[in-house]
Amino acid sequence: MAFDLSNTLVIGISSTALFDMSESDKLFRKAMQDDRENALGQYKEYMLAHENEHLKPGTGYPLISALLGLNRFRLFDDPVPLVEVVVMSRNSPETGLQVLNTIRHDKLGITRSAFTGGEPVSDYMKAFDVDLFLTTNVEDAQSVIDSGSCATAILREPPENAQVMSTEQVRLAFDGDAVLFSEESELVYKTQGLDVFQRIEDEKQDVPLEEGPYATLLKKLATLQEKLQQRQKSSSIRIALVTSRNSPSEMRVIKTLRSWGVQVDEAFFLGGVDKTQILTAYNPHIFFDDQDVHLEKAALWVPSGKVPYNSQSPLADRRNTILKPVLKKTVSDV
Repeated sequence: MAFDLSNTLVIGISSTALFDMSESDKLFRKAMQDDRENALGQYKEYMLAHENEHLKPGTGYPLISALLGLNRFRLFDDPVPLVEVVVMSRNSPETGLQVLNTIRHDKLGITRSAFTGGEPVSDYMKAFDVDLFLTTNVEDAQSVIDSGSCATAILREPPENAQVMSTEQVRLAFDGDAVLFSEESELVYKTQGLDVFQRIEDEKQDVPLEEGPYATLLKKLATLQEKLQQRQKSSSIRIALVTSRNSPSEMRVIKTLRSWGVQVDEAFFLGGVDKTQILTAYNPHIFFDDQDVHLEKAALWVPSGKVPYNSQSPLADRRNTILKPVLKKTVSDV
């Protein structure tokens, strides 16, 4: 039976974003240094020998677990889930058994997967109807954002100071410009300065901002949120905007969201102040931003993902250190 997933939130996630696969990655990297020709064979032997050992959670695990929990509110006669998760890995099917065994052990409601045997997983976003792709692989994320097929983020390492997260409510936090909204205003700020940016945004407060790479995802989340509110008294999804904008540039943001028919639950206009304390208090399952200056500190406390710029964007030449060691490729994404 073929299901229509147009009303389902579909998340694609790499195996290294879902689970901590640092040990196998460490072995592969050492093998590549010592014996490059036989490195893949050594990696395969390792994965087969450890396929029944269960992996620890990765950065994206709390979000995936919380989102899948929303399916408990699915109507009993509805065969289509509210949320669907697809594991997408460059592992071969054989070396991917450890991932599949861990999914079963943890009783995650994940039924679909793609193991591409070294080929890019980014080619399969549309085939799986993915709305958001989470990965640790920079090249895959860049390919997806350039194609415009869906929202994507490069996940940081799991936070060192993670707090206990809600199991009853999914909490997401988004930056504004170049994430939810287009990069137009951010370009003004970076090329003409704060005063010009503030003046233009105030003058255009009644002109909606253009959609950014996460706008479609936000709208789908808002639709799912509304559907859940109709089935219970309180919302199981909470959405926060955490932006460096402040007065007088905040009005355009609020009116833009209104024009989209979207109401975020919380909004923080910080005027350039560090976002970390707000995020720590809000305690999201994940935070999305396009700038390392905000992500470096936040990622120590909450799961965080970097939203890459399109390769053709003027901001791509101004981006700040996307290829940090913390974002290095892992073997399952090679």
